[in-house]
Amino acid sequence: MADETLRDLPAHRIIGHIADAAARWRNADFPPRVRATAAIEERLGYSTPVIEYALDRLFFGITAQGLETAIAAELGAVAALDGPLPRAHAPAAWARGVEWAVVISSDTTVGVALVPALFALCAKARIVVKDRSDALVAGFFATLAEEHPAFSSAAIALPWEGGSDPVEDELFATADVVVGFGRDDALTAIRARCGAETRFVPFGHRASIGRLSARGVQELDAMRADVLVRDALLYDGEGCLSLHATFVTGRTGALAQVASLLAAAGERAALEFPIGRRTPERIAAIAGYRNLARYHAATRGGAMIESGTAVVVEGSLDAPPPFLPGALVVIPISGDDDVAAYVAAHRLPVQALGVDVVDPASIELAARIGAVRVCLFGTMQDPPLAGHHGGEPRIAPFVRWLDTQ
Repeated sequence: MADETLRDLPAHRIIGHIADAAARWRNADFPPRVRATAAIEERLGYSTPVIEYALDRLFFGITAQGLETAIAAELGAVAALDGPLPRAHAPAAWARGVEWAVVISSDTTVGVALVPALFALCAKARIVVKDRSDALVAGFFATLAEEHPAFSSAAIALPWEGGSDPVEDELFATADVVVGFGRDDALTAIRARCGAETRFVPFGHRASIGRLSARGVQELDAMRADVLVRDALLYDGEGCLSLHATFVTGRTGALAQVASLLAAAGERAALEFPIGRRTPERIAAIAGYRNLARYHAATRGGAMIESGTAVVVEGSLDAPPPFLPGALVVIPISGDDDVAAYVAAHRLPVQALGVDVVDPASIELAARIGAVRVCLFGTMQDPPLAGHHGGEPRIAPFVRWLDTQ
């Protein structure tokens, strides 16, 4: 066992080890998780309940069934990772993992780099992750090595400065696959430093929006408002899955009712997920937005309701989302054409469209605005492992097909 490499292991065993490691991390009292929680709080300033929620969402989602479902959906069967697999009306083919890949973590989202790294390991590729100062990925990789020693040399997490770092230069130039999370300028710079045949998978910063149908407005109650607000307020609205603007179909009276329900839900959310540490610049920006919202409410009318943790503002189709924590923007619309026009006018790269019901109309709207996911309110911050993050496949980037005839 000690001499086995990852390529010596059947894919189902690798999946089992990963799922077993994730199960250990679901325990909030697991010492490595306790250390990671404190370190993430120090790095991002989020409160402990918010971080615990994020880690639960991450590790409860990593299961053998989820991994197997995602792999089989893309490759036909998990066994395709172990050798040539017969296919009807096509050559037998082997989804052989690349030699090694690199994943660059994002600055904010908790654990986002871990999932692509795990799929690379399922493909039996070696992986190097640029870890953040909280060392979450390194901690999980250490647990994997306890599950099986083959992971100790295959799963590596390292912190480095970036930019002109020679370690980074060599990694980008020679990796088979580079997965990057970050802003567009950073991703453009990474792409330029990759080798000619390196497969580059970028995940830039995106926004998520919501649309309440006329029926959804009528049915909105405290419980439904709670889940909608959670999508907006978690992680201080910094994630690509955070709800940055909600479009409301209905008359002015209906809009005021929606704003009132969301403001009350913001108060309840603060009890469950307290506000963490914010920088002075962030605090000043929030205060400035509140003052501007007060002025517009006084001079133009419309909904503007303040609570201790959130301000619900009747937004305009002419103004982009504020992208500020605690700002719940509701924008009145007459129909889905207004949403599509808004996204086009403000050039919003949309990640998810949150809705009160997933139906043909909402799916059509999601396609029109370039969203890569349409989902119910309350699930925006909980994407399934077998889904397509950023509209990209999960394991396909980490394999090269070998056909046999």
